Amino acid sequence: MDKRRFLQAASTAAWLPVATATHAASPARSAAPALLTVSGAIRQANRPPLDKALDQMMAKHGVAFDKGFAFGFAEIAALPAVEMRPTLEYDGLKHTLRGPTVARVLEAAGAIATDSTTIGLRAVDGYNAELTLGEIRRLGFIVATHIDGQPMPLGGLGPMWAVYEPDRFPDLARLSLPERFVKCPWGVYSIHVG
Repeated sequence: MDKRRFLQAASTAAWLPVATATHAASPARSAAPALLTVSGAIRQANRPPLDKALDQMMAKHGVAFDKGFAFGFAEIAALPAVEMRPTLEYDGLKHTLRGPTVARVLEAAGAIATDSTTIGLRAVDGYNAELTLGEIRRLGFIVATHIDGQPMPLGGLGPMWAVYEPDRFPDLARLSLPERFVKCPWGVYSIHVG
């Protein structure tokens, strides 16, 4: 091990017991950037309230919260994942999408919700879809992190996409492709539990 790696490891090890003891009451926040924040009626938090000066996109989109639970890509990808193969509106082809269910993400954030609770799914372009938790469960919404085996990039449909498989539901499969996905914000970065 070279000197630089030894010093980095020693420095990290010196802080680890303090960080663990200090944050034992709340889940630790990843050192990686937060890509998805769950807010609203949640039991636990690992990020401070919205800061209008530093949380510019959230503030401009009208997102507000006193506490939030932030996930980095690794934390979302580590949750149990499911796969689906919807026909996408963008190319009319079936693609394999993989990621944890939205219900599982909410559970990991300690959401306090029933089937009638409104869940807001906000995208990086400001688009907001509102569904009840019952609808999210019935439709099998996931926070897709991968498409066709590859992580979804920012600037495409990702890095996360709140989506379901409309092909599985005859009443939805009869709709035009764009109509099937109106409640599926790509680039989802905020989930609010109402």
